[in-house]
Amino acid sequence: MQFLQFFVWGAWLISLGGYMGSVLHFEGGQIGAIFATMGIAALFMPGLTGIIADKWVNAERLYGMLHLIGAVSLFYASSVTDYEHMYWAMLLNMLAYMPTLSLANTVSYNALEKHKLDLVKDFPPIRVWGTVGFICAMWAVDLTGFKSSSAQLYVAACADVLLGLYAFSLPACLPQRSPNKTVLSAFGLDALVLFRRKKMAIFFLFSMLLGAALQITNTYGDLFLGSFASIPAYADSFGVKHSVILLSISQISETLFILAIPFFLKRFGIKKVMLISMFAWVFRFALFGLGNPGNGLWMLILSMIVYGMAFDFFNVSGSLFTEMEANPGIRASAQGLFFMMTNGFGAFIGGHASGAVVDAFSVYAEGGGLLSRDWTSIWLIFAAYALVIGLLFGLVFRYKHQTIKKY
Repeated sequence: MQFLQFFVWGAWLISLGGYMGSVLHFEGGQIGAIFATMGIAALFMPGLTGIIADKWVNAERLYGMLHLIGAVSLFYASSVTDYEHMYWAMLLNMLAYMPTLSLANTVSYNALEKHKLDLVKDFPPIRVWGTVGFICAMWAVDLTGFKSSSAQLYVAACADVLLGLYAFSLPACLPQRSPNKTVLSAFGLDALVLFRRKKMAIFFLFSMLLGAALQITNTYGDLFLGSFASIPAYADSFGVKHSVILLSISQISETLFILAIPFFLKRFGIKKVMLISMFAWVFRFALFGLGNPGNGLWMLILSMIVYGMAFDFFNVSGSLFTEMEANPGIRASAQGLFFMMTNGFGAFIGGHASGAVVDAFSVYAEGGGLLSRDWTSIWLIFAAYALVIGLLFGLVFRYKHQTIKKY
């Protein structure tokens, strides 16, 4: 289940931006808006489906139905070539897909508990197959040449159908009908009391600002590498022909850096770990801006490696910090609030803002169609944004960490 859950996403998340830009000739702002649908869905769908699963419908059945709805939307998206229809198709897909991220964990925990297994010990080795599935999907669409066509959406849709049907065979995860869970807690809103604490208010604000940067390279990375195809010196290079495989190094790095989080958190504390993440984003973007698939390939590879630190040290460490700082009664809601700030508001703002930056450094023909695009300036603007966030966070976030010597 975990393998297919992220295979569905990996089949299009990294390569769709390149397809929409180079084949469908969408503008940067349009591509950013389509990826911003992820943020719209993340704002309310996980909470809404959580209420449904808690009160009325088995979680595994709801999970299966959402994947089947997602399959329909992806099949439709593969058949359209205009921005308006693509936007609504991908919005429906995100409304169906985003809540399955949390439902997948709910179904997994339920199955493990039924078999008397240790969640802390036994779930991580299962969850890592999700990352493996994401990487396999990226390699599949790259090696088949589907990265530059709508076929990538067919691959994702077929995996969605398979997972949707398979979900109905999973162990029953019955509604709990918990009397203590309110609508506010389902949407993470009863954790808003954390904003009364200056430290947490600053933390959530910067989480949103950094969340705006999380999907930028996923949105435009393949489109950026594909732009080198018009330069004869780079046209036949590995980074252009197999751009998605090159980008997959980011996900491979992610699986390695996640193992280092316990050491860094114990040794340095949340503030320094978050700062490491923010400055890692600076390097991620800057290396994109300065690299190329030829003699600058090492910069691109280093950027992929840095991604693991940039993404994990923020997402995972931020979640753990939220868990430690929230009172036991609102911990689940606090996690929902952190998710909403980063993948909801952050992703929505980042999608539209990044699209505006891309368009600002692009020249389009009068009747439509791209004439030129200054990718170096674009990536350096994003690097400067991450740098400013990092500097401001270092100045205003107050947190004293007691170093643990034994680890």
